[in-house]
Amino acid sequence: QVQLVESGGGLVQPGGSLRLSCAASGSFFSIYAMGWYRQAPGKQRDLVAAISRADSTNYADSVKGRFTISRDNAKNTMYLQMDSLKPEDTAVYYCNANLRRVAWERRSDYWGQGTQVTVSS
Repeated sequence: QVQLVESGGGLVQPGGSLRLSCAASGSFFSIYAMGWYRQAPGKQRDLVAAISRADSTNYADSVKGRFTISRDNAKNTMYLQMDSLKPEDTAVYYCNANLRRVAWERRSDYWGQGTQVTVSS
């Protein structure tokens, strides 16, 4: 069973910083692309940032220059450093991983349970 567990969310004032972590556990062959998504109340879930196994990254325009995605393949962990946070960053943040559980199986997407980030004074 594969599990993705996010941590690091919370309440922060505008202009502040938070660091999210996503740790993958369980039995799997390899993790490929990973990403952070967010969903605000009444809105769809949108991509925030993604990172390939080779550390190629892409970001939503709204977070470019403020957020940094990274990963540690040895620890099967991904991070999202969020700086200069704004109230509009408030959302539930979800971790996504595209992985293969065994070598002969096709890749599948897995999701974490989400962590709340609230930016408010």
